[in-house]
Amino acid sequence: MTAALPLVTAEIVARYDRPGPRYTSYPTAIEFHDGFRERDYRARLAEANALAGEPISVYTHIPFCAERCGFCACHVIASPLGTRVTEPYLEHLFREIELVAAALPDRRRVAQYHWGGGTPTYLSVAEIHALLDRFERHFTFLPGAELAIEVDPRVTTAAQLQALRARGFNRLSLGVQDLDPVVQEAIGRVQPQAQTAAIMDEARRLGFRGVNVDLIYGLPHQSVASFAATLEGIVALRPDRLAIYSFAYLPWLKGNQKRLEESGLPDRQEKIRLLLEARERLLAAGYRAIGMDHFALPDDELAIALEQGGGRLKRNFMGYTVQDAPDQIGLGVSAIGLVRGAYAQNHKKLSDYYEALDAGRLPIERGYALNPDDRARADVIQALMCEFDVDTAAIGRRHGLVFDEYFAAELKELGALAGEGLATVEPGRIRVTELGQLFVRNLAMCFDRYLAAAQRPDAHRKGPRFSRTV
Repeated sequence: MTAALPLVTAEIVARYDRPGPRYTSYPTAIEFHDGFRERDYRARLAEANALAGEPISVYTHIPFCAERCGFCACHVIASPLGTRVTEPYLEHLFREIELVAAALPDRRRVAQYHWGGGTPTYLSVAEIHALLDRFERHFTFLPGAELAIEVDPRVTTAAQLQALRARGFNRLSLGVQDLDPVVQEAIGRVQPQAQTAAIMDEARRLGFRGVNVDLIYGLPHQSVASFAATLEGIVALRPDRLAIYSFAYLPWLKGNQKRLEESGLPDRQEKIRLLLEARERLLAAGYRAIGMDHFALPDDELAIALEQGGGRLKRNFMGYTVQDAPDQIGLGVSAIGLVRGAYAQNHKKLSDYYEALDAGRLPIERGYALNPDDRARADVIQALMCEFDVDTAAIGRRHGLVFDEYFAAELKELGALAGEGLATVEPGRIRVTELGQLFVRNLAMCFDRYLAAAQRPDAHRKGPRFSRTV
């Protein structure tokens, strides 16, 4: 364990373990509103189209899963395999691709392409080819583009991996969560280690250049000893990257989580010990810590970008990336994009998504157009989350403000956390300490001007909107 980590006292954990955003966007999706609709999105697409030389990134949401896991907080539609729910979905997804392409006649080059879910490998091999055929009819992948997919080893076949690799996919993210049979049974996701290893072996044989494994800490019946065994088993498989996510227990928002045995959940002290165990073992195994919850081998492009600095490491709805494509298109039900400084989210109900596309409309349900203040705060939060280092002078120049004056109240709040050893604040610079990396969400919260209103009690809500930061 590194020298700073023993400073994680029970008092610090108790003080900073509170609900807060993960900041996959700023402002968070809570601020999205239905005053932003299709016409607004089309206006942003028109602006984006004018930048014909710049690449874009594209996220495609496949919502279907054969069954829903007890821990899941994603937008998922559970339906047994073979029920043909994908046929109407793909028909409508094809229409959305064509509508977006028509709005971007001069900007079709893609640097980052990601399939998420749900379970994208719910699609058959023929459907995988059909979706890619339709997308590539309108858009072109740049040389070296990142093509990534999230897979569930329980339902992913070698034939599907072969099809994906043949069509250019080069990154694979495997949901594992935990290898312990007791934990797997508790969360409704029984997945033997051999099943995960077989998919990783096949991916490497096929030439996927990056294999990521997702784990979750804070699940029912996890202990330091059981999680250590999981980490040992995963490290032996040597994935290129790992994501170690904090379990977001929000049963008042995610009904499927009510199936979990709350009494089996680790308390906050045990939960932070799980994170520290993961961090210690992964650093000892040669991984570099990336952002707030990722680890990568030293020769991985994320680790290289972090070493080089200068803002090369970025974070968007698809995770950490080095791809420089600030405009992100979201395709599929519930998908979120960011185009020319405006977030746009598709309808979350499948029937509404279908109805809009049947009428020839882009299926936008809500969104948010960033103002100058939002953009400045988003830059600060991005720097904290990616590089643990904020060049305040550079942000001031970029946004035409004097940082210490503009963010005087925020710096005062941040000073209290710096006094706990979570950050250092000096002229022109904010640096997150090694201890502070564990609480970087709390540091980012200092710069969120919407947070106080979002955290106010609501008579119609049975709990907080956000998961706890530990």
